[in-house]
Amino acid sequence: MKIGIIVYSQTGHTLAVAEKVRTKLEEAGHEAAVVQVTITGEAAEDKFQLAEAPAVDAYEGLIFGAPVHAFSLSAVMKTYLEQMPSLAGKKTALMITKQLPFAWTGGNRALGAMKTICEEKEAQVVGSAMAFWAASKQEKSVAACIDTLARCFQDIRDSSDSKG
Repeated sequence: MKIGIIVYSQTGHTLAVAEKVRTKLEEAGHEAAVVQVTITGEAAEDKFQLAEAPAVDAYEGLIFGAPVHAFSLSAVMKTYLEQMPSLAGKKTALMITKQLPFAWTGGNRALGAMKTICEEKEAQVVGSAMAFWAASKQEKSVAACIDTLARCFQDIRDSSDSKG
């Protein structure tokens, strides 16, 4: 299966996790690519425009990844997802990265916002995961996030494989 990992990463943490997810998916036999959403302007002040809004039509599966900002989904990823055309037929997983080591400090809200937007776009949301950057939980939570996202696509075979 061809999987697009579409991320917005302000500090590089979300991008680092996305690259590890890509490696894990490729080890499982998928074709995967990490593509970044980029902006011009200031994300922190919500004064930005999307500079690079990756198209998703070439992918059968998608993973959207973003950080939590101010206890909510990053405004950049929210804007990107809202301007997206239909995701009908796309198996989609969601990834959040955050500093504070508790899901209730914005992580759950961010995942909920992503899920709502994706479902409104008719995506089939197949899973989600969160990675924490707090030193006490970082290694374990990043590994669990990578494994969870890879499992979302483990039973999905490339349609060309079944054509023999």
